[in-house]
Amino acid sequence: MTAREYEDRGILVKPVVTEKATRLASLGQYVFIVAPHAPKGAIADAVRNRYGVSPVSVTVQRYAGTAVRFGRREGTTKRFKKAIVTLPQGQTIDVLKSGEKPA
Repeated sequence: MTAREYEDRGILVKPVVTEKATRLASLGQYVFIVAPHAPKGAIADAVRNRYGVSPVSVTVQRYAGTAVRFGRREGTTKRFKKAIVTLPQGQTIDVLKSGEKPA
């Protein structure tokens, strides 16, 4: 593993495999849970290095942790960041065969 691959390893946490993500994949858009600190350029570089494709655009969505209760205890769920990576026509990613655990 090269130093760059090791650096990119923490950016892409896991792919999202849901009905909506599968529908988006047929349109050339792939959904990933990414590190909360990761900027769009780093996400694009990580996808380029891991999957060997060149993303056209990256959009991100931040999700705040929501308040939850466990009996009398109060807490919050984890916050996370989701990225939708758009690829040019003709390029695809086989997310399930990449050896990653789906969301």
